[in-house]
Amino acid sequence: MRKWILSLALMTAMGANSQCFEDKYTRPLGDVLNDVAKRFKVKLKYNVDTTGLKLSYADFRIRPYSIEETLNNILSPFDFKPVKQNDKYYKIKPYEYPRRQPEDGKKLMAYLSTLYHDKASWEARRHLLKHEVRQRLGIDPLLAQCSTEAPTYSKVRRFDGYTVQNFRLKTVNGHTVCGSVYAPTGRGKHPLIICPNGHFANGRYGKVQQLRLATLARMGAICVDYDLWGWGESADEVGKEAHQTAEAHVMQALNGIVILNHMIKRKDVDTLRIGVNGGSGGGTQVVLLTVLDDRYTAANPVVSMSSWFDGGCPCESGMPIQLSGGGTCNPELAAMFAPKPMMVVSDGGDWTSTTPELEYPYLQRIYGFYNATDKVSNIHLPNERHDFGDNKRNAVYRFFIDTFGLNESKLDESKVTIEEESALKAPKF
Repeated sequence: MRKWILSLALMTAMGANSQCFEDKYTRPLGDVLNDVAKRFKVKLKYNVDTTGLKLSYADFRIRPYSIEETLNNILSPFDFKPVKQNDKYYKIKPYEYPRRQPEDGKKLMAYLSTLYHDKASWEARRHLLKHEVRQRLGIDPLLAQCSTEAPTYSKVRRFDGYTVQNFRLKTVNGHTVCGSVYAPTGRGKHPLIICPNGHFANGRYGKVQQLRLATLARMGAICVDYDLWGWGESADEVGKEAHQTAEAHVMQALNGIVILNHMIKRKDVDTLRIGVNGGSGGGTQVVLLTVLDDRYTAANPVVSMSSWFDGGCPCESGMPIQLSGGGTCNPELAAMFAPKPMMVVSDGGDWTSTTPELEYPYLQRIYGFYNATDKVSNIHLPNERHDFGDNKRNAVYRFFIDTFGLNESKLDESKVTIEEESALKAPKF
């Protein structure tokens, strides 16, 4: 009887505050986060739903000396994470496997740098990565089954100093890839630039994409762009939902390889000058294509390469290639291109903001193993954000003028005719 009276007295004393050892000091997650915001005088923005979620040992997870440790302790049981915007503002997001924080990038770059100290040890690492990336991507069995039929082309459309011709190309398992070839009007051998698309508005049909490819063509390069998997005409074939699958990662890489296989057969292509250029998700594809295909002689990823972000779309990180070699990232994969010319374009408004002090010095170190630091460069635009704007395009033009000897006097975007999307559709078989 006495034990029961004591328990009743304890329950009465607790009153509305029902936290105790028996219920693991559990509290609603939303209430805990509200208290944390008040305690540390910060604003929290939620990209997650906390309704009905409860946190055990809630108040014991708080570290009065650290908002970061507190938020990590509170959010990790739910696979949520805090993303710092400034000293007084945090976003609460679901865990994203391809996205980390700049500090994580610094730690990863430092770790990777301990794995090689000279050309020989680096090349052993490169050989390992090249093999394992292909294996994890699972691309070789598909390449072996690809059609060897020539593309079907539309009629050539002629403009000021360049032409455009659409194509449809069979690949594997009954699939096709559609795109457009922008070519100079002059005769002779021309450099070839493969231009995978990023996730910018309207894909390969957008104004910015047309401006870049047509201007490069006017200056003397043959340029090819093609639909993302599940975008444009590919969406007509496989559906838009296909882009949000790991299949997109494999098929976009496969499409780039198959297109190059056919383009280098052209008599007007100089096979010693084969470039690859793209922005955002297209920049991620640039890096991957250089890992998979040794035929490229110049590479130019734009607003994409980061040690702390692998790409937020399944078409960039759907297959676990970043687990290769015990753990890697796009800068290490890009470094595999050394000592061939590479220019990285970055800005201050996205995950490439750390390029000048983190990723670029790393690339210089690897290129230094070949005495080729002059072959890698970085154009950083600290006041710009994530796009393929004028300054980014001008950086691209300058790189290929210097690397492939394009005709700078033809650099004039005002001469480009922007076509309607319907004009860029590929012919049917």
